[in-house]
Amino acid sequence: MGVWLTAAGAATAVNVVLLVALLGIWGRNYRQFRSKHALALSLFALLLLAENLLAFYYYVLDPQVATLLNSAAPIAGRAMMFVQVLELGALLVLTWSAFD
Repeated sequence: MGVWLTAAGAATAVNVVLLVALLGIWGRNYRQFRSKHALALSLFALLLLAENLLAFYYYVLDPQVATLLNSAAPIAGRAMMFVQVLELGALLVLTWSAFD
């Protein structure tokens, strides 16, 4: 497995952890305040969590997909890794602001 695939899998795993934490915070806020903003953030986290769980499956749990990405489309794989790392940065900022 390529380095970029390992980095993508690691970033995706951290994304899942951060999204679960954010979903808990935003879901609790929605239950408490019934604000449209908290509901939107909860739905955003839920959808992004689904995307990251699917990506985690592809990067880590299904070796056939990982092998295919590594051999058939290395440039696309690197681009996907870059997107996961950018997403991790964005989620770190959101998590930092949620715990402030």
